[in-house]
Amino acid sequence: MITDLDNFHQYRSNPDVTKYQGFDVMTKEACVDFINLQSDKQFGKAGEWVQYAIENKETNQLIGDCAIKLDQYDIRLAEIGITISDLHQKKGYAKEVLLGILDWLFETQNIHRVTEIVDAENLASINLLKSLNFKQEGHFIENIFFKGKWGSEFQFAMLKRDWKK
Repeated sequence: MITDLDNFHQYRSNPDVTKYQGFDVMTKEACVDFINLQSDKQFGKAGEWVQYAIENKETNQLIGDCAIKLDQYDIRLAEIGITISDLHQKKGYAKEVLLGILDWLFETQNIHRVTEIVDAENLASINLLKSLNFKQEGHFIENIFFKGKWGSEFQFAMLKRDWKK
């Protein structure tokens, strides 16, 4: 919501937060455009990213956002991404959010497989995914020209049957 604009802009304009993200530092105007673009999107459309706000339950403040995309050809497959504000990192929020997303995707939406692509240098995200028992399936070496240089990525995935364990 536009009421969250200042908090959204605070972390989306921080180069330390955007370092490993698929987006770059955002102006306040770009944040407004992004929020407005997302306002009508609903989960379930194949091939379309949908952003969700992450709110601190105690303060009702925006502390990040997560994205979910169903595969273009098979909506039983999903890709996820998450961004936590630098003001709220290292407090367990990312893990809490990912557990909730996975539970919702696997148990409510009956998704078969969830993937996440992570910059090979993003150790915090890599460790988080491993702690949740995601399996590293791929290492793509210099597969993306990203923010002025070639970058490498890991692909992690979890199957519904592994979630139930």
